[in-house]
Amino acid sequence: MASTQEPASAPMPAEAAVLVLQGGGALGAYQAGVFEALAASGHEPSWVAGISIGAINAALIAGNPPERRLAALRAFWEQASSRLPFPSPFADGWGRRLFNEGAAGVVAMTGIPGFFTPRLTPPWLALPGSAEATSLYDTAPLRETLLELVDFDLLNNGPMRFSVGAVNVLSGNFTYFDNRERLIGPEHIMASGALPPGFPAVMIDGEPYWDGGIVSNTPLQYVLDTRDGTSPLLVFQVDLFSARGMMPRSLSEAMQREKDIRFSSRTRLNTDLQTRLEAMTSAAARLALRLPEELRNDPDLMELTSHACDWPVTILHLINRSETFESHSKDYEFSRGTVEGHWASGRSDVERSLASPRWKQRQIHDCGIVTLDLA
Repeated sequence: MASTQEPASAPMPAEAAVLVLQGGGALGAYQAGVFEALAASGHEPSWVAGISIGAINAALIAGNPPERRLAALRAFWEQASSRLPFPSPFADGWGRRLFNEGAAGVVAMTGIPGFFTPRLTPPWLALPGSAEATSLYDTAPLRETLLELVDFDLLNNGPMRFSVGAVNVLSGNFTYFDNRERLIGPEHIMASGALPPGFPAVMIDGEPYWDGGIVSNTPLQYVLDTRDGTSPLLVFQVDLFSARGMMPRSLSEAMQREKDIRFSSRTRLNTDLQTRLEAMTSAAARLALRLPEELRNDPDLMELTSHACDWPVTILHLINRSETFESHSKDYEFSRGTVEGHWASGRSDVERSLASPRWKQRQIHDCGIVTLDLA
């Protein structure tokens, strides 16, 4: 007697983990804490994409074998915070804010070891068109740090995909440097973090590039646009600036709030636009089923429905929340205590998110995008 059972559907492939890292200077220590907790929980990414400080953290991860990634991150952040290795005598309040402002002032005057140093010649006295005339700091130390802490052979030829974004100074166009398309060197990472007027443009193939955060401070859209479509994605989106905040009460708080909004806004925009796009293509696919057979092969309809139900994407949103003692200088406040605090916050947010019942009980959906903010 013939079986009436329907054939079992093929099991869904395992989710591919992607780590998406915003720019944000000293706040990038939060991303290191996120990575530490993700690695400890077995969520090592197969793809890292970053902008600015996120590009540096991404290179430290992709350019080291698994057993050395955390050590490379620690080496960079300990060196970056070595100018002020002592903690603040104040835990919170105005005393802590004054300490942080002073620490940021030290960075502005003296630079960051292994990252950037102030120029000896003031820009207004330098030769027009030179790096000295167009930037306040020299980032040559960062190149040496990258060569020391990143194995570029592994970064280019290893199993992990690596992508960083920068802006062409001449055209204003956004560009991604991806190790699946070209060889990556220190200059590509430095270009992604070349924020003017602090840092000089970086020349790549005869073209000057600035920090990708000028156009978009998150590489999320690039990840969604260039995914290979062979498996579901689990995206850990790590933002260093929070879109939500309080009404400012002072000029310093107003400057901080402006910076938060400017550098955080595109994450929600990207996910909202992608969700609406997938809803429209799914609607087109449903409509196609109701059309006469002779219309279903129309090229315009096929274009509309070609991505109607791609592999699903789950985005776990991890956001560095502002502290009451922080100000507009928080992205260049590199004191050791503050850096360690950002690192601990990133680790804690991952641990809290992965312990959430909503995470533990989640089901991988069939298609589309689901965004979770559990911390």
